[in-house]
Amino acid sequence: MIEARPLIVRLRNFVGDTVLSLPALRLLAQHGYRLELVGKGWARGLLEAEGWPVHVRPGGLRERVEQLRELRRRFKAEDPGFDRRANMLLFPYAFSAALDARLAGLQAEGHAGDGRTWLMRRGHLRRDGRHTLVEYWELACDFLGVQAEPPADIHMKVSDAQHEQARALLAAHGVAPGRFVLICPFANGKVEFLDRSWPAFPDFVRRLHAAGRQVVIVPGPAEVAGAKQLYPDAIRLDAVQLGVYNALLQGAGVVVANDTGPAHMAAGVGARLLSVLGPTDPARWAPWGTTVTVMRRWPGWPSVDEVRSAVDQALP
Repeated sequence: MIEARPLIVRLRNFVGDTVLSLPALRLLAQHGYRLELVGKGWARGLLEAEGWPVHVRPGGLRERVEQLRELRRRFKAEDPGFDRRANMLLFPYAFSAALDARLAGLQAEGHAGDGRTWLMRRGHLRRDGRHTLVEYWELACDFLGVQAEPPADIHMKVSDAQHEQARALLAAHGVAPGRFVLICPFANGKVEFLDRSWPAFPDFVRRLHAAGRQVVIVPGPAEVAGAKQLYPDAIRLDAVQLGVYNALLQGAGVVVANDTGPAHMAAGVGARLLSVLGPTDPARWAPWGTTVTVMRRWPGWPSVDEVRSAVDQALP
């Protein structure tokens, strides 16, 4: 007798969205599903402490479909009713996500739209005016046929091993735990052709450094050169796995971030976060949680003095 029904869940391709889907994933698990996640390779490190397996999604259509077919074969052998029920949930909105599932013979559900509903077992209404976390939460509720309120905080897990690696990194660079400012100044992509990066970030860091604050930056592989050039005063930690990054965020005195994946990670682990937003709509994309302070003055930006004052209040 199986303890939980296997359910294939297709994650989105972005770190922030994956963090925001965590409450929905937990809701599915609480209702008797054993989650088998399909997503990008980085999702393994990001979600390592959660304990769910992550199957890394191949790039080509043929390989993607074969992966799903293999998962389907495996779970049918474990659960005779696997093919007689909805057995895959799609968080992406794209037509291709539904097509992959259909070609693999899976009974997928997801948001209706993009001309893909006919490919799925059932398409669910994507409601307007929702925060992204609520949108994923409501999709899980609709899939389960339940009504519930989303949690106030994400409570993303961080393992003891990840904490230990983070402590070792900080000690090797002479950083005092709980007293440093961790900055997330990079933001890939734009909103309505407008840059999401706070233009005063370099000046802000220079002034923090001059005031004696320890500033830490954890650049991604494509951000190392920019970190060296724009933030020479920051203590740079390169090649950090996302799970360890979670531990660093949780151990910071305060995190200051643009609209970027690590901002959602910081909120997810309950870090004290100053979220500096520009053109981003906070009603849809603000980091989620009770430890988040959104700083937004659009069509302008918060001043350096304003954000520094907030840091000083967080780290007296």
